[in-house]
Amino acid sequence: MTGFYRRALSRINRFTEEQCRELAVSAADEILRLETVLDSLPSGILVCDEKHFLLLANKSARRLLPLSHLSGGRSDDPLWEIIPDDNIASFFRSILQNNEKVTEQEMEIKGRGFRLLLSVSVHPLVEKRRITGSLVYIEDITEKRSREIRLHRAENLASLTTLAAGVAHEIKNPLGAISIHLQLMQKIIAKNGQYGTTGGKIDKYFNILNEEVDRLNRIVVDFLFAVRPMTLELREADINTIITEVAEFIRAELEQNNVRLLLELDEKLPPALIDERYMKQVFLNLVKNAQAAMPSGGLLTIATMPSGSDIRISVADTGTGINAEALRKIFEPYYTTRENGTGLGLTLVYKIIKEHRGDISVDSGEGEGTDFEISLPVCRKELRQIGYNEE
Repeated sequence: MTGFYRRALSRINRFTEEQCRELAVSAADEILRLETVLDSLPSGILVCDEKHFLLLANKSARRLLPLSHLSGGRSDDPLWEIIPDDNIASFFRSILQNNEKVTEQEMEIKGRGFRLLLSVSVHPLVEKRRITGSLVYIEDITEKRSREIRLHRAENLASLTTLAAGVAHEIKNPLGAISIHLQLMQKIIAKNGQYGTTGGKIDKYFNILNEEVDRLNRIVVDFLFAVRPMTLELREADINTIITEVAEFIRAELEQNNVRLLLELDEKLPPALIDERYMKQVFLNLVKNAQAAMPSGGLLTIATMPSGSDIRISVADTGTGINAEALRKIFEPYYTTRENGTGLGLTLVYKIIKEHRGDISVDSGEGEGTDFEISLPVCRKELRQIGYNEE
């Protein structure tokens, strides 16, 4: 309450009926203005009293937090009793009952078809050196974190690019020389009959050396592919056809590992401008990852759907899932949770999608399976026609 209203109330006994009416109208206008300001804020605001009952919740708070049993933004129950999410309710119960102060605590809210990352701060309301309630400030940081992750991935790819030339000369060329000389040694020993009784063992050791050289060479080739600029041969193509071809190619292997493949492809999907070779590599890598995440078998679903000016593709498995820490690093070079993984497969997927001016995200949790969501721009004939006329 402003100083004006305090002074007015102290003299209200001297007011006429008309002056009281004007004061009430002015106070109502002031309250309405304050509510309008609060409801216009993009961040959520909650105000609780000493007993932790909700006194005020602006529109953004009601949108961001799952709240129930509200009447005019107020509640006759403590805040945690009107939040159906157990984890969030437990958080507020602990903080409010202990009158603690929390700054920028991150929490995740999941629902059907959406995932929000919130930053929550809780501050005590103090009046005349006494705590009279709590103020909760909620900020939606989903897009902010997403931008930070994308920037981090871009920086990682940029730093790898500076190493590419050195890797090509310092590793790939010596590996080629080692491979050639191993083969020459095998031929010389075999020609001179110097194997003797240990011939089988020597052959075994040579084979191991050759296999390891080949494995290192593949890692170097993948690395160079990840950092070199791509030259895409873009053509108008049907994503559904590409997915179907990849599915037929790998279906037998999936069945051997008790993985059932389900295709949910929208027949009305518009075409996209893509490089078919690279796009097949994307789907093959994602399917291989899904297979590895379901060692005991499971369901792999690949779905396509139009979404405005984009095409959306979902590759979802019922596997072991990915924890929150790994989820933030999933597209980073050389990050892998697999014992024999190189950590470059998803980096290549990310790079290819970005080169196609698309985007890729992942939604997962431990024991909940994983869903990779890809969006690619629709092939728009009117834009191509404009480009043709300008030439």
